[in-house]
Amino acid sequence: MIYTKEVENMCPVAKGAKHDPAPIPEEGKWVKAKQLEDISGFTHGVGWCAPQQGACKLTLNVKKGVIEEALIETLGCSGMTHSAAMAAEILQGKTILEALNTDLVCDAINTAMRELFLQIVYGRTQSAFSDDGLAVGAGLEDLGKGLRSQIGTMYATNKKGVRYLEMAEGYVTGLALDEDDEVIGYQFVSLGKMTDFIKQGDDPNTAWEKAKGEYGRVADAAKIIDPRVE
Repeated sequence: MIYTKEVENMCPVAKGAKHDPAPIPEEGKWVKAKQLEDISGFTHGVGWCAPQQGACKLTLNVKKGVIEEALIETLGCSGMTHSAAMAAEILQGKTILEALNTDLVCDAINTAMRELFLQIVYGRTQSAFSDDGLAVGAGLEDLGKGLRSQIGTMYATNKKGVRYLEMAEGYVTGLALDEDDEVIGYQFVSLGKMTDFIKQGDDPNTAWEKAKGEYGRVADAAKIIDPRVE
């Protein structure tokens, strides 16, 4: 430590009140975090790249300052999707400070890491009031059966109206329209379930039928259109 001559010549003044950091909620406890090992939590955050052509949802499970689990979901950019594969290998086992200062390949993933860092160190986590936090593997549970991200993809033009392409339930195969050509429901196939059925021995056509479903007043439809063709 180097001090200037002016500081060296100063007389000492005793420090008075002790100003500890404010306690933050972590996994069911109130913690005065002073070092990385004091930080734990499970949380999500969203990042975007500079041209904003894609986005990343990042989920981290941090225990004692170390990333024990990472889930990376990307949208809208093929490069970002491939970068996610590298980031998933990079993140595991790093402290949150290391991860914040490590190139996670894609700008959107780096931005998501920045947003998560702020949430975690300020105690704004999903597990803030959960005793002992969430078990490693909670990120997979967020994905649900089939371990596929929930994606919504809608397209619309002023001239021809809306097309539902992908819903939380899966790939949309048909839009149900009433007599006024307004959407009243949709048919879908869950590609995750379909793949699982095929892995279990079903032929593709049987798996397709078993993975189909519908939402809304499909039975009342005047007609059903293929949103990708019609």
